[in-house]
Amino acid sequence: MPSAVHFLTVRMFSLLLLLFFYLRACHSSPSMHRLCHDEESHALLQFKQSLVIDESASSDPSAYPKVASWKVGGESRDCCSWDGVECDRDSGHVIGLDLSSSCLYGSIDSNSSLFHLVHLGRLNLADNNFNNSEIPSEIRNLPRLFDLNLSFSVFSGQIPAEILELSKLVSIDLGLNYLKLQKPGLQHLVEALTNLEVLHLRGVDISAKVPQIMANLSSLSSLFVMDCGLQGEFPMGIFQLPSLRFLSIRNNPHLTGYLPEFHRGSHLETLKLTKTNFSGQLPESISNLKSLKHFDVAGCNFSGAIPSSLGNLTKLAYLSLSYNNFISGTLHWLCNLTTLNSISLSQTNSYGEIPSCLGNLTQLADLYLNHNKLAGQIPSWIGNHTLFISLALGSNRLHGPIPESIFRLPNLEELSLQENLFRGTVNVGLLRSRSLVSFQLNGNNLSVIGNINDSVALPKFQILGLGGCNLSGEFPSFLHGQNHLECVELGENNIEGHIPKWFMNLGTETLWNLDLFGNFLTGFEQSVDILPWNNLRYLRLSGNKLEGALPIPPRSIINYQVSDNRLTGVIPQAICNLPSLVILQLSNNNLNSKLRQCLGNISNSASVLDLRNNGLSGDIPDAFSSDCTLRAIDFSQNQLEGKIPRSLANCTKLEILNIEKNKINDVFPSWLGIFPKLRVLILRSNRLHGVIGKPRATFEFQRLQIVDLSGNCFRGHIPVQLAQLTFLAVFNVSHNVLSGPIPRGNQFDTFDNTSFDSNPGLCGKPLSRKCGNGEDSLPATKRDEGSAAYPLEFGWKVVVMGYASGLVIGVILGCVMDTRKYEWLVKNYFARWQR
Repeated sequence: MPSAVHFLTVRMFSLLLLLFFYLRACHSSPSMHRLCHDEESHALLQFKQSLVIDESASSDPSAYPKVASWKVGGESRDCCSWDGVECDRDSGHVIGLDLSSSCLYGSIDSNSSLFHLVHLGRLNLADNNFNNSEIPSEIRNLPRLFDLNLSFSVFSGQIPAEILELSKLVSIDLGLNYLKLQKPGLQHLVEALTNLEVLHLRGVDISAKVPQIMANLSSLSSLFVMDCGLQGEFPMGIFQLPSLRFLSIRNNPHLTGYLPEFHRGSHLETLKLTKTNFSGQLPESISNLKSLKHFDVAGCNFSGAIPSSLGNLTKLAYLSLSYNNFISGTLHWLCNLTTLNSISLSQTNSYGEIPSCLGNLTQLADLYLNHNKLAGQIPSWIGNHTLFISLALGSNRLHGPIPESIFRLPNLEELSLQENLFRGTVNVGLLRSRSLVSFQLNGNNLSVIGNINDSVALPKFQILGLGGCNLSGEFPSFLHGQNHLECVELGENNIEGHIPKWFMNLGTETLWNLDLFGNFLTGFEQSVDILPWNNLRYLRLSGNKLEGALPIPPRSIINYQVSDNRLTGVIPQAICNLPSLVILQLSNNNLNSKLRQCLGNISNSASVLDLRNNGLSGDIPDAFSSDCTLRAIDFSQNQLEGKIPRSLANCTKLEILNIEKNKINDVFPSWLGIFPKLRVLILRSNRLHGVIGKPRATFEFQRLQIVDLSGNCFRGHIPVQLAQLTFLAVFNVSHNVLSGPIPRGNQFDTFDNTSFDSNPGLCGKPLSRKCGNGEDSLPATKRDEGSAAYPLEFGWKVVVMGYASGLVIGVILGCVMDTRKYEWLVKNYFARWQR
């Protein structure tokens, strides 16, 4: 009997043990997880219903509406099985929500059921459109969050202070929105969230210094604070954080700093300082960044030599040192960087030949070496490198023929060979890359040929630079069908006749720059009221033989140059209605109307107004707007009358004023002395009279460099105060009726007698007529006929530099005083667009 009891006891114990393991196995099986809680399921459905699905709300091509699978009935009633939802296995609570790229559109407000999911640890709503919602302060109701991603989802406003209460956060990405981090600021964020590993705030408006305390975030591995308006000096200690792998602070132009000496053991893989104000030298110890794959310091102020130790960073895939202040050096240090797929060394003072060893960089797809001093010929290996996407060798000293093999590179998208010494003939029919969108050969000794039969096989160009390429005869027919054109330069060729109708129908929505300067064009085949390119911003038709009425550009125009033609008639009213106009140059034509009163309309947008050497008459309109933006005005060599308009005083940014050779009848405009930037004042050959008024205060006219008041009727005493103008380089008051001693000192001691010629009453050096002591006056020296005219000329030039890294448009405003004795360049203006 005891044995039977013992047997039953053992059997019962075994069954219980088996039951225990079975239940435990069932509990841990995925199919037996606890269902999500009803209140959380309900909250998720409410959140879904508060938004709409809109495919345009997400930019990722693989985006799809994850919430479409959320349903309450059938097998999908468990929210833990819903797409994008993660639950805790033991408790069933929703702990993760990933709705990135889910095509969600709508607003998230303080009543959103999202904030009922109090167990959330991960929340990812990136790449949706939340309609400029502010981030609600109720985000504090998610205290367990450690990973928050709201990037690229159209949030706006101030980042709420309540986000600082989420002390468990280790990863936060709020970038690519319309957010501010100012009250609280970056310092408060760093002080509160001390466990941060990832901090991404791209495009968030911070507008403050980077706090020193950030160098204490020992766990920080990724810091992206580009385009944030950062200021002051960047803490050097951040570079040496032990866990840091990714650092991007680019596009903060007011952020200064220096690179430290780098020690072994750094884990940095990405370092981007592009377009900051970092300076100093790149340290030789940069070779200790053995993990570095992406190094970009373009557009900074680094100087000194490019350290050859960069050649030891054998994991580098992307390298950009462009547009700094490096001293000259060769490119041989690149030879060991065989993993590079992109090199950007534009304007780095590199010289010598392109090293043949670069042919060993078999993964190289982008090579930017433009704006350097490279010489020699294009190496033969380049034409065999089929991976090339971008090849930019423009603005160097390269010579010889261009190898035809380059034109057959199958993947090439950008080929920039402009401004070199290449020679020979290029047949556009040889181009074989169907993906080529940027093709620039302008400024060489080349002859480009092609015909209408080539147009079928040519790629669709966006940027085409064939200036100075000996194109002759009618408009180049190989451009037929080029309906994607954005920027076209065909200047300084021998193109004749009309601009054809078929070309005017190309790029009507895409073309923004057209340069046809210096040809023999006579007009447009198709007569239109307004030129047909609806988005045209830059139009240069100067130096042709255009006849008839002034062509009217579209309202989008920024820079309109049509000087040195044979245009006649009036300046049309439509010119006054161009809201974006910055430069208007109509000089050296035969326009013969009165100046329109409405020209004052463009004075609140334009910087340059050049109407020189036409037949314009009447008064200068007294209509310059109160917010005048003009920097250069040239009304010279016309038939203008009346007075210098007093509303010109509104143009406080004025640097150049030239109204020579008109019939202006007025007194000396001493009130122009209020212009703080006025550099050039030319009033010669008018009917100005009275005394040359002395400045009322020492600060007036203080930046004047060129003054020409000759050929008027000024009388009296070049006030002595004028000798205080320390910038003065050219001064001419000849052919007036001035009297008394010539002031001495500063620049006045450098002017010769031609500056004061033909003023019978003037005396003293540099004239031979002495002052005082009862001595007889000597006759004035004969006028120097060679200085009879000082024309003021404006010119501009568009330069396209590097399509893949963005377009840089250079607009150069030049002012040349053309005499035997001096030549003067007044100002360079630059305007930039980059992604």
